[in-house]
Amino acid sequence: MPFLGQDWRSPGWRWVKTADGWKRCEPFSPALEDGNSQLSDISHTVILADDDDDEEIYRTEDCEFATKKRKKDHCRNNTNSQCFYREKWIYVHKESTRERHGYCTLGEAFNRLDFSSAVQDIRRFNYVVKLLQLIAKSQLTSLSGAAQKNYFNILDKIVRKVLEDQYNPRLIKDLLQDLSSTLCILIRGVGKSVLVGNINIWICRLETILVWQQQLKNLQMNKQVNNGLTLSDLPLHMLNNILYRFSDGWDIITLGQVTPTLYMLSEDRQLWKKLCQYHFAEKQFCRHLILSEKGHIDWKLMYFALQKYYPIKEQYGDTLHFCRHCSILFWKDYHLALLLKDTGHPCTASDPNTCLMPVSPQHFIDLFKF
Repeated sequence: MPFLGQDWRSPGWRWVKTADGWKRCEPFSPALEDGNSQLSDISHTVILADDDDDEEIYRTEDCEFATKKRKKDHCRNNTNSQCFYREKWIYVHKESTRERHGYCTLGEAFNRLDFSSAVQDIRRFNYVVKLLQLIAKSQLTSLSGAAQKNYFNILDKIVRKVLEDQYNPRLIKDLLQDLSSTLCILIRGVGKSVLVGNINIWICRLETILVWQQQLKNLQMNKQVNNGLTLSDLPLHMLNNILYRFSDGWDIITLGQVTPTLYMLSEDRQLWKKLCQYHFAEKQFCRHLILSEKGHIDWKLMYFALQKYYPIKEQYGDTLHFCRHCSILFWKDYHLALLLKDTGHPCTASDPNTCLMPVSPQHFIDLFKF
């Protein structure tokens, strides 16, 4: 006989102690908040009319199940609804124990960690985009249905941010290109057996990606009107120092297209040599030497040639962190860390900072490979 009632243990729920007692935390959902006024009216009384126009009024206790079902159906039927958790840490468990059955998956971590707010933080933006790109290349089918929906909701927020702020559109173009290629292979070559949900949903998602790509292609950069000091007014040595701060060759090329002076500085051989030495080892240089017409090493071409064979060093303003003592993955709030000496997660170590390690996007994916 199936178990129809709610499990009293409520597995998976998070509880917070308040002045009025313990209260259960609900996942954040703007769509559900907008509909709270309608759903709260239903929670007080439910009126059912039969063929004789007789009415039966049930109290709140009797219609609790109906109210929960309405909320669930409302979230499922509303295609624009976005349910995001606002948790900043998650326990990464890889095996079952007496207290906890199962293990943490990539989709669960992607759902529960607050990537939605991380997109709005300029320090974490590139990190989230790179993570979504790696998932698009190889891990899309390993996500659950809810995680896949969350993935595309976050992607929609990223595209909207780029269209509004015009911030780093090149990264998003690369992400959408990899995602569309993966979806084409899964839909045409592999088939719908590896995709969660109706095949028509994925075709609609692919069409949405094509619309996003067209919008980014037609994106026009707004010309800044400023009567004050501009980049061109800086002395040459300061402009040169700015170029030496870049770790991505494409950023150097893009900045060199602004003015003739910056173009001259961006073609400096020493600049590209320093960039190659930062990303690649000496042994890798010897295997892919490229000489110019004058017999000198063309460091600019060397950089892009080596990039095809070897991974470059990744730099991010902020990343996820992993505590080796607690096995907790979390976002570190540097403001709280400085003011309140808060590590960002409930750590029991005597010196928590010695247990922390930054997690790259690839390391994040590797944490959930079993």
